[in-house]
Amino acid sequence: MTLAVILPAAGSSTRFGGTTNKLLEELAGRPVLLRTFDAFARRDDVATIVIPTRLGADGWIDAPQAVREGLRHPKTILCPGGASRAQSVLSALRKVPESIEWVAVHDAARPLVSQELIERTFAAATEHGAAVPALPVNLTIKEATGPLPAKVERTVPRHRLWAMQTPQVMRRSELLEAFEKCPLPLDLVTDDVQVLELAGKDVWLVAGEERNLKITTRADLHIAELMLTT
Repeated sequence: MTLAVILPAAGSSTRFGGTTNKLLEELAGRPVLLRTFDAFARRDDVATIVIPTRLGADGWIDAPQAVREGLRHPKTILCPGGASRAQSVLSALRKVPESIEWVAVHDAARPLVSQELIERTFAAATEHGAAVPALPVNLTIKEATGPLPAKVERTVPRHRLWAMQTPQVMRRSELLEAFEKCPLPLDLVTDDVQVLELAGKDVWLVAGEERNLKITTRADLHIAELMLTT
């Protein structure tokens, strides 16, 4: 079986701070994006990697030379990103050849994804139709309305709550159909398999990994560096 991988890379990195795109930051001497890219490019079952970017089909013209050269790979397709993550994923999905049955959507800012996690998620997807790695929610979650300070309405039971990770693996045709029939505006879709759920498709969870963290802030980048060097 062959797999297409979508690495959404059109975000603004607002929460990272400063003017730097977090995907271009170095992580133990290598840009974050290239570490994520390499995790999939090395795999024989990955046929193509589609990367939607903010600067359109020409990629990041202001990106470091190492990034531009690293993405010059026979598996790479660059395409324009959208105004939201879901729109970027849909733009990339339309670039995936119809001959490829399976697609994996992975956060470009999760550079420490392991080969074991990719294998585990892909195996569950091929068995059940769609699969996502997840971690149990260990924090107490309160539901409240309005900006803080706000009155607590209830405590949400956490034994049934799971924090989503990526890669999220599903059939290309089912994801495309679900996107095209999505009843929500795409800027309200926060999770790739959410559109499958809205279409009535089953989504299965597999064990995620603490190491598979998403770099959102500069503190996350420091934590990832520690994980790589210890």
